[in-house]
Amino acid sequence: MSIVETHSLTKQFGKFVAVDNLSFNIEKGEIFGLLGPNGAGKTTTIKMLVTLLPPSSGSAEVAGYQIGKEAKRIREVIGYIPQMLSAEGSLTGYENLLIFSKLYGIPRREREDRIRRALSLMGLSEAADRLVRTYSGGMIRRLETAQAALHRPAVMFMDEPTVGLDPVARRAVWNLIEELRSEFDATILLTTHIMEEAEILCDRVAIMHRGKLAAIGRPEDLIKEVGVSNLDEVFIHYAGETIEVAGSFKEVQRERKTARRLG
Repeated sequence: MSIVETHSLTKQFGKFVAVDNLSFNIEKGEIFGLLGPNGAGKTTTIKMLVTLLPPSSGSAEVAGYQIGKEAKRIREVIGYIPQMLSAEGSLTGYENLLIFSKLYGIPRREREDRIRRALSLMGLSEAADRLVRTYSGGMIRRLETAQAALHRPAVMFMDEPTVGLDPVARRAVWNLIEELRSEFDATILLTTHIMEEAEILCDRVAIMHRGKLAAIGRPEDLIKEVGVSNLDEVFIHYAGETIEVAGSFKEVQRERKTARRLG
C-alpha cells in the first residue's frame, strides 16, 4: 500500500527545472532514501511533498491527501526535519517540545506524557531541563527528531539527518530512525549523501540526477544490476563521476553552517 506517490512532479524556477517529471511511490512502513548530488532536486522534492513549495506541474499524494489541495491535512500527518536548525537554543529541550506539542494541537492532558516519552525514546531525559545551546550535535538532532515525531506522524521527512555529525552521533541517529519505524509504524523518507547510510537504513532508494529519476530499487538489487560491489559505485554509475557533489557556493556554505552548529 503506497503512502506517498508522485506523478510527473515538476518544479521550475524561471527557466531552471529543479525537479523534472518525477514519479515514484513509497510503501507504508518503508525507509526510503532519496539520493543525488547537490542540485539534483532532492530538497526541492521534499519541500513540495511537505507543502512548503507548490509544484509547477504534476501531482503528489501524501497519506491519501493531495499536496496542492489538502496542505493542512498533510501537515497534520507528517513530521519534517530540515537540514537547518529547527530547535531554539535559548530554551530547554523540554520547552522546545512543549511549544511543538501546542503547535501540533496535542490535547493538554496528553502533552506531559507525550513529551516525557519522546525525551526517553531519544535518550534526552537527563538533558530535558538544559538549554539546547549546551547540547552536542547528536543531541540536537535527537531533539529535532523528537519534535517532529511528537504527534506520531504517518510519514517522516528527514533532509540529510546526519549532516555534520561525527560517526558515533551518526550511528545514534540511524538507531533512532529504526526505532521511529518500529515504535510508531512510521514511513520515513530521507535524503543523504552518505551511501553507507542509505545501504544500511533504506529498504529502497531513488537516485536523482539533474532533477530526473535515474534509478530506483532496493540497494542490493541496484548493486547487482549495475554489477558493482557497493552503493557508492551505483551512485557514480547513475550520477556520473564528473558531477561536483559539493554543489554551488551557496550549498557548500549552507552545509558547512549546518555542520558547525551540529559540531
